[in-house]
Amino acid sequence: MSKNNTLFAVALITSLFFIWGFALNLNPILIPHLKKACQLNDLQSSLIDSASYIAYFILPIPAAQFMKRYGYKGGIILGLILFATGAFLFFPAAAVRNYSFFLAALFIVFSGAAFLETAANPYITVLGDPAGAERRINFSQSFNGLAATLAPLIGGKYILSGKVLTDAESSKMSPDQLNEYLNHEASSVQIPFLVIGAAVLVVAFLIYRTHFPPIVEETSDEAVNDNRSLGVRIAELLQVKSLRAGIFAEFLYVGAQAGISSFFIRYSEKVAGFAEKPASFYLTIASAGFMAGRFIGTLLMRYFNPVKLLITYAVINICLIIMTVTLHGNVAVYSLMCTWFFMSIMFPTIFSLSIRGLGAKTKLGSSLVIMGIVGGAIFPVIMGRVSDATHNIQMAYIVPGFCFLGILIFAINNHKVKKLVMAGSH
Repeated sequence: MSKNNTLFAVALITSLFFIWGFALNLNPILIPHLKKACQLNDLQSSLIDSASYIAYFILPIPAAQFMKRYGYKGGIILGLILFATGAFLFFPAAAVRNYSFFLAALFIVFSGAAFLETAANPYITVLGDPAGAERRINFSQSFNGLAATLAPLIGGKYILSGKVLTDAESSKMSPDQLNEYLNHEASSVQIPFLVIGAAVLVVAFLIYRTHFPPIVEETSDEAVNDNRSLGVRIAELLQVKSLRAGIFAEFLYVGAQAGISSFFIRYSEKVAGFAEKPASFYLTIASAGFMAGRFIGTLLMRYFNPVKLLITYAVINICLIIMTVTLHGNVAVYSLMCTWFFMSIMFPTIFSLSIRGLGAKTKLGSSLVIMGIVGGAIFPVIMGRVSDATHNIQMAYIVPGFCFLGILIFAINNHKVKKLVMAGSH
C-alpha cells in the first residue's frame, strides 16, 4: 500500500474504535432517558447495559469464526451493517415507545460492535511499519477515550430534555397529556440514532471501497499440532489459577465500571439535586478523567510497578465509594466522579496479569478474559435491584465497592510480579 492509502486505511480502522466507544458510552444517557420515557424502575432500566454486554459476551467467538472464513474486512463490514441496523431500529422503537424493542435494537448495535472490536485491534497492527504497531494501537485506542468523553456530552445535549416530572406533576396530567409528554421524550432518540446509523454506513462503504492487506496470523507449532476440541483446551486453560482469578477480576471490574456509569445521572439527581442536563455534563468531565487517567497511568507505569499501582488505585476507589455511599450534596458527586480516573488502568493491568505466562495458549486465554466483560450485564442489574428495594440509589453503590475489594485482593495476590508487559485494553 502507498503511504497515502495506508494513512487512509489507518484512519478508517481508527474510526471503529471511536464508533464502539461512542455507542457504549451513550448507555449512561439512555438509561435515565428510557427510564423516564418508558416509565421504568431502576432494575428495568439497567437492562440497557445487559442487552449491550450480553452481545459482547455472545458474539466474539461467532465473529472470529465468520472472519476466519470471510476475512477481517468482511467481518468489519458485517459489523458496521449490524450496528447501523440497530441504530435505525431506534426510530420505530421510539415511535411505539416499546422498551423491549429498544433492548433488541441495542443488542443488534452491540452485536455489530463485537465484530468491530474483534477485528480492529489485529488490523491496526498490520497497517504500516511493524515497528510502529504499538504506537498505532495506542493512538487508535485514544479515540476510544475521546468517544467516551464526547458521548455523554452530545447525548446530554440532543437526547435528554432536562424535564423530569415529579409524581405530583404527572398525577395532575390527563392520560392524553401524559402520553403526549412520554411520546415526545421517547422521540428525542430518533434523529441522533438516524445520524449515527447513516454515519456508520458511510464508514462501511468507505471500508468496502478501500484495499486492506490480508492478516496472516502467527501460530506456534504447539497450537498447530493441538487437535483437541475447543472445549478440552478451554477446560485445561481454566486449570491455571492465575487465569481463573483474572477472568473473575475482569468480570468484577467491567461490572463496577458499567454500574458506576449507568446510574451516575440518577445518583446526581437524587443526592445533589442536579437536573439531568447538568448531570450529563459532569458525566462528561468524569469520562474525560478516565481518558486522562489512561495517559497518566501509562506514564506512571514507567516508574512504578503496575501491580502496586493497581493496589493503590483499588484502595483509593474503595475509599471513594465509601464517600459516595455516605456523603450528600456536591461532594458526594465529586467523589463518584473521581472513581473514573482510578478505574482507568484497571482493565489493561488485570488483563495483562491474567494472561502472563500462557505462552502458545495466550490467544485463547485472552478470549476467555475478554468474556469477563459479561460483568457489565450483571452488576448494573444488581445495583438496580438494590436501589428499588431500598428506595435509595446511594445504597446501590455498595455493589461496585465490593467489586473494587475483589480487584484489590486479586492485585495483592499478584504483588510479587515485578515486571508486566501491558497487553490489552477496552
